[in-house]
Parts: sequence; structure tokens; C-alpha cells
Amino acid sequence: MTDPACNKFRLVKGDITRMEVDAIVNAANSSLLGGGGVDGAIHRAAGPELLEECRKLGGCPTGKAKATQGYRLPAKYVFHAVGPVWHGGDRGEDELLASCYRECLHLAKQYGVRTLPFPAISCGAYGFPVERAARIAIRTLREGLQSQPQIEAVYLVCFDDHTYRAYRQALKEECPDALD
Repeated sequence: MTDPACNKFRLVKGDITRMEVDAIVNAANSSLLGGGGVDGAIHRAAGPELLEECRKLGGCPTGKAKATQGYRLPAKYVFHAVGPVWHGGDRGEDELLASCYRECLHLAKQYGVRTLPFPAISCGAYGFPVERAARIAIRTLREGLQSQPQIEAVYLVCFDDHTYRAYRQALKEECPDALD
């Protein structure tokens, strides 16, 4: 029998800033003031109001997440998750990454979010190995979805082919029936 949480996963290749969902997850840096990659794209798409709100939040520690409005994005909220920089795997990187996903699920419950896309947190400039990150993301989200019946869909948004293939393989391993 298929785990009901597995039926909530949607694997997509695309631009997270264009998704019409309740909230999107930002792979943020600890300042929350924008940066490169997904973070920069979200800040550009949301407009200057996002930066103004982020300035008031006082940053965010690694492994945690904070919520803001979505402003000019199609999403109502942005959950800014600060993933770990990869240092070889012996500095708690796996747990910090898993914590990002759990924190975003807590925010989803708090804000009544039903549809939530995640980028590949920490897999860009922070250097986290994509295959490892994908397994952590899917396992953590699957466990967290057990207690979140209000969430209808979790999108795993991949920007490039390599990331898409890694997430597809991890999803196949964790939820074999999810891709049928």
C-alpha cells in the first residue's frame, strides 16, 4: 500500500517564482537580504517590499526558516529557509538541511498553506551534494506530511536537468509509486 504522503509529491522542472501556490520556499542566506540563485530570483520577482520586510526580521540561523508576504509573487507567502553550507558532511549538515524542511512544514501549518514548492535547498552556491540533499528532502518531507493533512501538494522544483534526475531517483527510492 502506498504511503498517502507520497501522493502529495509533484516533481517539476521550472521557475519557482512563477508558481501559483499558497507559499514558496526560498533557499535563503542567513541575512535574508537576497543573494544569488533562487534567493536572488525570488527577491527580484517579489519586488523591493520583500527586502524591506526581510530587513525587519533580523536574519535567520542555519536550519531555521522565517515567513514573509509574497508581494508581487503569485504566492501569498515566502518561507525563507537557511540551509547549511557543505563542509564535507561532518558538521551536522544533514540535520541542518532536514531542519529547514521541518521548519517550513511548521510554517505551512501556522499559515494554513495547502500547496508548497521547495527548491533544492543548499544545492547551489552552498555546495551540498544534490543526490544526498534530495534523499534528505524527500525523507524529511514524507515524515512531516504524516501530521499535515491540510497540505495537498508539495512541489520539488528543480532548476536544471541534473537536479531533476537526482530528485526523481530519490523520489523513486522513497516513494516508488509516486511517479506512476
